Amino acid sequence: MTSSVHNRSQSVSHTTHHSNNNRQRAIQNVQDRQLVKSSADYQKAPIQEVFGTNVFNRATMRTLLPKTVYKAVVRSLDYGESLDPALADVVANAMKDWAISKGATHFTHWFQPMTGLTAEKHDSFLSSTSDEGAIVEFSGKNLIQGEPDASSFPSGGIRSTFEARGYTGWDPTSPAFIMESISGKTLCIPTIFCSYSGHALDKKTPLLRSLDTINKSGLRLLKLLGNNATRLTCTVGAEQEYFLIDESFYLLRPDLINCGRTLFGAKPPKGQEMEDHYWGSIRERVLSFMMDCEAELYKLGVPVKTRHNEVAPAQFEVAPIFEGSNIATDHNMVLMEVFRKTAQKHGFRCLFHEKPFSGVNGSGKHNNWSIADDKGNNLLEPGNTPNENKQFLVVLTAIIRAVNKYGSLLRTCIATAGNDHRLGANEAPPAIMSIYLGDTLKEVVESIIANKAPAGNTNKKLQIGVSTLPELPRDDSDRNRTSPFAFTGNKFEFRAVGSSQSVGWPNTVLNAMVADSFDYLADKLEAEIKAGTDLNNAIQKVIKDTLTEHERVLFNGDNYSKDWHEEAAKRGLPNLKNTVEALPVLNEPATKELFKKLHILDEQELESRYNVMLEGYCKTVNVEALITLTMGNTMILPAALEYQGRLANVIVQTKAALSSLDTTMQEKMLREVSERVSKLKLALEQLDAISHEADEGESDLLHHARFYQEKIIPSMNNVRTIADELETLVDDALWPLPKFREMLYIY
Repeated sequence: MTSSVHNRSQSVSHTTHHSNNNRQRAIQNVQDRQLVKSSADYQKAPIQEVFGTNVFNRATMRTLLPKTVYKAVVRSLDYGESLDPALADVVANAMKDWAISKGATHFTHWFQPMTGLTAEKHDSFLSSTSDEGAIVEFSGKNLIQGEPDASSFPSGGIRSTFEARGYTGWDPTSPAFIMESISGKTLCIPTIFCSYSGHALDKKTPLLRSLDTINKSGLRLLKLLGNNATRLTCTVGAEQEYFLIDESFYLLRPDLINCGRTLFGAKPPKGQEMEDHYWGSIRERVLSFMMDCEAELYKLGVPVKTRHNEVAPAQFEVAPIFEGSNIATDHNMVLMEVFRKTAQKHGFRCLFHEKPFSGVNGSGKHNNWSIADDKGNNLLEPGNTPNENKQFLVVLTAIIRAVNKYGSLLRTCIATAGNDHRLGANEAPPAIMSIYLGDTLKEVVESIIANKAPAGNTNKKLQIGVSTLPELPRDDSDRNRTSPFAFTGNKFEFRAVGSSQSVGWPNTVLNAMVADSFDYLADKLEAEIKAGTDLNNAIQKVIKDTLTEHERVLFNGDNYSKDWHEEAAKRGLPNLKNTVEALPVLNEPATKELFKKLHILDEQELESRYNVMLEGYCKTVNVEALITLTMGNTMILPAALEYQGRLANVIVQTKAALSSLDTTMQEKMLREVSERVSKLKLALEQLDAISHEADEGESDLLHHARFYQEKIIPSMNNVRTIADELETLVDDALWPLPKFREMLYIY
C-alpha cells in the first residue's frame, strides 16, 4: 500500500527563504545566460554520414560479422526466426570490439520496467587483470541474458519482495547503441525483463508478443483476400510534445522538481490566446538545444524529422519518421532521455508532464499507427485498384470493430494521473473513444451499410473489390484535432496518449484489439466461403454486417462539444472520465479473455499491470498532496502573512500619524488578504486531516485510489484556488515562487 500524505518522512527538494531575492536572482540568471552554441557541424560531417554511427545496425554487422552469421541475424530481424545461441558469441565479440573502438568501457542491458521509464546496470568489459595487463571480454552469454535484481521494480504482486531474481533477455530486433555522456560511453543492449517464473515485468515483452499476434492474425486474413505476404509489421510515428523552462526557475519550484508539474500558479495575464507561439520563429537558445538533441539522436539512429513551436508558450514538438513499432518505442524512450540531458547542458529543464501549467495547453504524444506487409504495402493506403480497395476496406472494418468493441480498453491504456489533467480539456481528445474518417471515407462506409453506391458513383453497382471506393488522396479531408483516433490518409493517429508515457503499452493494446478483429473477420469470411458464397460477395456481406454493428463509434464532428457527449451517451459509448474509472476495465472478463487467447498476457500478468497502474496513481497523487502541504505551509502562508502584517502596520501607523485620515481602502485590502490567509490555513489543515483518513482507509487498491481521486485531489485543488488568489494580491516582491508569466516567457 502507498504511504499516505501524512507521512512526514518524505523530503522536499527546496530551500525556503524569507524574501523574494532568489526569484529575482533567477530572473537575472536567465538574462545573463550565454548562448550555448550547438556542437552539430554538418559541414564537417553531413547528416547522412552521422546517422546511425553509434548503432550496431545492419551496415555495421555486414562489415563485422561473417556472412553466415549476418544472414542468420537478418532472418531473425525480418522474419522473427530465433537466433542460434551458438552464433551469439560471434555477435557478442563483434559488438564488443565495435563498442570499444568507439570508446565504450561498459555495457548495460537496457530495459523498460513497469515504472514507465528505462533502467540500466552498467558492467565493465574488463573481466580480469594480471601482471601482463587487463583482459576484456563480452561473451554470447553476457549478450543474451542478464540477471538484475528485480526486487525493487514494480511487479504488481506477481512475485514477493524477497524473490529478487529477474532476467533481462536480448531483443535482437532492436539494435544495440552507444549512449554518450560527459563521463564516457556505454553500450546499451535493448532487452526484455521478466521474473524468475517467466512472467513479463516490462513494457517491451507484451509489445513483442502483440506484434507476433497481429502478424499471425493479419496474414491469415490477407491470405483469404489473395495477398500472399509472409510478414506484417506495425509502424509507429510518435510525435512528442514538451515544455522547456529555465533551470533557475525550475530549482525554485519544489512542485516541478518532485511532481513534474506546478501545483500552484495563477493564470498569467497573457497565455496562449494571442496564438502567436504556434509555429512561430524558434528562439536561438531553443534552436541550439534542438540542434544538439538532433545531433545526438542522429548518431543513435533516431530519425527525427520535424521541430516546431507548439500552441502553449514555452511548448515545443518533435516528430520522427515512421519505424517498426518496437524500435519506435525504444527510440521514443531514448529521445526523452536525450532531451532531458541536453536541456541541462543549455540551462533548461525539459518537462514531459501532460499538464505542467494550468491554464495553457498540456502535452500529448500522438501515436501514428499503421500496418504494412513485407512487400512494402501499407494496408491503410486506400489504393487505386479494385483489389487494393477490397483489402483496405476489410482492414478498415477490422479497426472500426476493434475501437468500438474495445473502446474502454483503449481508454484505459492511456489512463494516468497526469493525463487526467489533459484529456477533454479543450486541448486534447475527450475520454470517449471514437473514430474520425473524413467525409469521403465516412460516406463510403455509410454506402456499404445502406447497400448503395456513394455519391458521384450513382451509376455504379456496389460490389466490393470492383469500383466502390472513389479515388481517395492521402489528405482526403481536414484533420480533426479533437478526435482521439483519427484516420489521416494512410494511418490512424491515436492522439490521446500522454506525453510522459511509453508508447509500448498503448501499442500493445492497439495491436491486440486489431488482431482480434482480424481473426473475427477471417472466421466470418471462412464460414461464408465454406457455405458456398464467392469471395467478393462474402467480403461484401461480412463488412456490411460488421460495419452496421459497430458504426456507432464513427464521429466526424467536434469531440469537445457538449452535444457530442450527449450523443455519445445515447449511442452507449463509454465515457471513463478519469484513471480510477478506467483501470477496472483491465479486470473485466472480456479483457482477460482477449489477452489470454492472443497469448500476450496471462491473467496474472494482466492483474499485475492493473495493480501497478493503480498503485502508481496513488503514489503520484500522494506525492503531489505532500508537496502541496509543504509549499502551502512553508512558502505561501509565510509570504501572505508577511504581507498581511505589513498592511496592518501601515494602517496602524497611518492612523497614529493622522487619525482623521480615511483608511477604508487599506482596511479592505487587509480584509481581502486576511480572509484568504485564514481560508488557506483551514484548507491546508483539511488536506492534512484527510491524509489521516487515507492512511486509515480501505486496504483495497481500487478503494484507496478512489479515495485519492474523490477526496485528496479536490482538497488539493481547494488549497490551490485560495493560494492562486493570494498570488494576485500579495506584494510581488514577497512572492517566493517563480510565476507563470516568468517561466513561460523568460528563456
